Amino acid sequence: MSERRWIASIRRYLIAGVLVWMPILATLFVVRFLVGLMDGTLTILPDRWQPEALLGFPLPGLGAVLAFVVLMITGFLGTNLIGRQVVGGWEGLMRRIPFVRTVYGGVKSFAETLFSDTGKSFKKVVAIQYPRREIWSVGFLVTEQASELSEQANRELVGVFVPTTPNPTSGFIVFVPRDDVVELAMTVDQAMKMVLTLGVVAPHRNTGGAVTLPANLAGGGSAAGGPGP
Repeated sequence: MSERRWIASIRRYLIAGVLVWMPILATLFVVRFLVGLMDGTLTILPDRWQPEALLGFPLPGLGAVLAFVVLMITGFLGTNLIGRQVVGGWEGLMRRIPFVRTVYGGVKSFAETLFSDTGKSFKKVVAIQYPRREIWSVGFLVTEQASELSEQANRELVGVFVPTTPNPTSGFIVFVPRDDVVELAMTVDQAMKMVLTLGVVAPHRNTGGAVTLPANLAGGGSAAGGPGP
């Protein structure tokens, strides 16, 4: 192996390692911040109401327990009628603040996309020819009901989100004919990991059999992003 290829390999693996650890450390940071915040709220209690005074002994990790309880209560309130009204009022307030509404709305929409099971979540991992024919991109099927677009195009279209790498929070939403979409065997988590690591961490080859392309693609059909050169 030449020196240039050796240096390139080191750089590639180093970047991949950083991208693998970055979301892990970010998650730990958020959890630690939340637990620390809950621990901090206990210090505002009078001394006689402190957990140590009530129990007679220190209780490590009480902040983590309190954070869990707060999340559970918030989730419970957010899923009933009264709680939804309160959350709706809070969101209405956030939308009235110029800069805050952009950040809050973007984070909320992305979180709903990842965790919601009501049709907004990533449904399947797919491959489409984008941005031109014979160039394949991995994307996520986000909607199968692009009714107005399908009606105007006189074809059944589906929505596919094509993420950018290494930041999958941005990307492109494209509507392509259903026949041009190839469903992949990898899971959403595997696809996300592949995007985050610039393709270095890719799922193993599907041993269940080769992927069968749609007939129009097998014969060199049109690209999802438009006709090729």
